[in-house]
Amino acid sequence: MTRRRLLVAGLLLAAIGPAASARALSRGKPNILIILADDVGYSDLGCQGGEIRTPNLDALAARGARWPNFYNSARCCPTRASLLTGVHPAQAGFPDMTGRLPTQVVTIPEVLKTAGYNTYMVGKWHLSEATKPTDRGFDEFYGMLGGFNSCWHEDPFYTRWPREREKRRYAPGAFYSTDVFGDYALDFLEQGRKAGKPWFLYLAFNAAHFPLHAPEADIKRYEPVYAGGWDRIRERRLARMKELGLAPRDLALSPRTVVPKNWANAGKDSADKQIPAWETLPEDRRKDLARRMATFAAMVDRMDQAVGRVVGYLKRTGQLENTLILFLSDNGACGEWDPFGFDGESGPNNVLHAGAGVKSIGGPASYVSYGSGWANACSTPYRYYKQFTHEGGIRTPLIVHYPAGSTLEPGTMIRQAGYITDLLPTCVEAAGASYPAEYLGRRILSMEGASLLPLLTGGVRPARPITIEHEGSKAVIDGDWKLVQERGGHSWELYNLSIDPTEMHDLSREQPRRVHSMALAWDDWARRCGLKPDASSNRTQDH
Repeated sequence: MTRRRLLVAGLLLAAIGPAASARALSRGKPNILIILADDVGYSDLGCQGGEIRTPNLDALAARGARWPNFYNSARCCPTRASLLTGVHPAQAGFPDMTGRLPTQVVTIPEVLKTAGYNTYMVGKWHLSEATKPTDRGFDEFYGMLGGFNSCWHEDPFYTRWPREREKRRYAPGAFYSTDVFGDYALDFLEQGRKAGKPWFLYLAFNAAHFPLHAPEADIKRYEPVYAGGWDRIRERRLARMKELGLAPRDLALSPRTVVPKNWANAGKDSADKQIPAWETLPEDRRKDLARRMATFAAMVDRMDQAVGRVVGYLKRTGQLENTLILFLSDNGACGEWDPFGFDGESGPNNVLHAGAGVKSIGGPASYVSYGSGWANACSTPYRYYKQFTHEGGIRTPLIVHYPAGSTLEPGTMIRQAGYITDLLPTCVEAAGASYPAEYLGRRILSMEGASLLPLLTGGVRPARPITIEHEGSKAVIDGDWKLVQERGGHSWELYNLSIDPTEMHDLSREQPRRVHSMALAWDDWARRCGLKPDASSNRTQDH
């Protein structure tokens, strides 16, 4: 190209603006990859201030953009339903932990297939075993239909759809779900590359949901890291978050959060529990807890390794620049149900592992969680956990990597709040697809979210309230203000997140009019979404 033509091209790109420039520089329709982590807390990743090794996700964040104020729907399947449909959980058939995607919603793969995409899913479905991913737009699926199970045993937990597709074969003892999800992701991506069509991959890890399982070598690496306990980890994480610009320099560390009474086991243990100071615990308890957290960290580390394999493949095949990658977590850290975690099944069933028994944690025969003491650390600096609509339950790290569609400086933090319903419209816009008013003769609900793409090119999008409900826990976030209510008959609390992001200073008594107006807005939203009058009556065990 001559110098004159280069000059003309440059002037043309400048004239049509940054968004159009990015589109002009892209190579056709982008591939789209959504990576969803399970029960990973706000500060667990290295790029979020955590001590867990996540170099591959950190690199995506450094080269892409991050949303420090992005929200999910507080728990596994409600978030997954909203992610795939672009509407609120109750509209998507999941007002609580049971449900099924209704006919009046359309999924990301269903829309993208109309734009010429091949569509693949690997990992955790958790949107009713009666409906398979291949029933709702995915061409290929490998993973788990339910909410949780062993990471070490393929049968009967992990399946391939369509059924006639042949599964990979693993030698005895070689199956580990995170690694296997990486294997199938690469298989499907290679299939998509050979097809010569743009592809959409939804890679939904079950890491790091209980039961906590990880290879021994990975666990061993982290045991010394957590021997010092959760108080020290919280302090270090907050200091690092301040350095990274994720927390205000003057933000004080919130007190250790209580564990609200376990309504799922009322009568067995119905009192609130205070997370104890680490130094007050006996040595055998500290060793048990350090092993539990080391196993959790190893799961996150191993997930990052799988992400690295996928990103490495995209680099080698020349697809990375024109692939829209979004990474997030489905809810906050898992605080069930006790400061010390549980064993055997979800409930107040803690076992103290002592002596040589500590090494059993994380192995194929174990079934443990890490408890609310560590969940509080993983939510640093926020309060509460998964299931609750305080910040620790609903804030998620969101990483977006899309070189061909972004004009931002690498590593930019986009401060405007976003919500899980924004992912479908983002994918629809990136694919150049049209969101349907009707699909297969069915009337479809309108999208509730808004695309994130304008913010990747220096543009703006209208601010809007974010409204959330899960089993009686409620929240509405409008600008700097947040109204939140814990389930179980608690009163509304009001916080100014711009000066009090950890929700320590309730202003509800000082500003009753604001509380009243925001509560009315929540009620109007709930009626529109079809929530039951007493949403707190929707009580189910965790899955």
